[in-house]
Amino acid sequence: MATFLSREVCPTIKNILLLDSEGKRVAVKYYSDDWPTNSAKLAFEKSVFTKTQKTNARTEAEIAMLENNIVVYRFVQDLHFFVTGGDDENELILATVLQGFFDAVTLILRSNVEQREALENLDLILLCLDEIVDGGMILETDGSIIAGKAATSSNMDDGASLSEQTISQALATAREHLTRSLLS
Repeated sequence: MATFLSREVCPTIKNILLLDSEGKRVAVKYYSDDWPTNSAKLAFEKSVFTKTQKTNARTEAEIAMLENNIVVYRFVQDLHFFVTGGDDENELILATVLQGFFDAVTLILRSNVEQREALENLDLILLCLDEIVDGGMILETDGSIIAGKAATSSNMDDGASLSEQTISQALATAREHLTRSLLS
């Protein structure tokens, strides 16, 4: 007997947001029709940012209830990560999705999680969103797998793997710092 998972049984994600320190979009993806227009989406993003900006979600994820939605969020440097689910969703599942997204972004940005780096690697971050959730259904929550698939999808550095790029990037950065220190 074939079984399948329906949307009523599977946990679903309504949106994943990556906002800057002023509440402006860096990367967002909506999987629900709860916000049909762009202005409704922007209003939701503003209300989420306003409600959460005074909290201290830098070390671990925090949870808030907003407009009959559960929002799990975390802040790092000048980036704010948010995952939204319905009010009947399990907070631990939403937190796991948030952690997977955060870990993937951290790997892609080579632990330099800040807005400038995120904007330079926006294509990879959007690929991560596609690897995590499809149509609201959770596909993957392991950050290293998500980052690896995103890096493979974009054919970074002529097919070099993410781990090889990280090493070559680290060597290039070390070379650059050494050159600077010798020249000054």
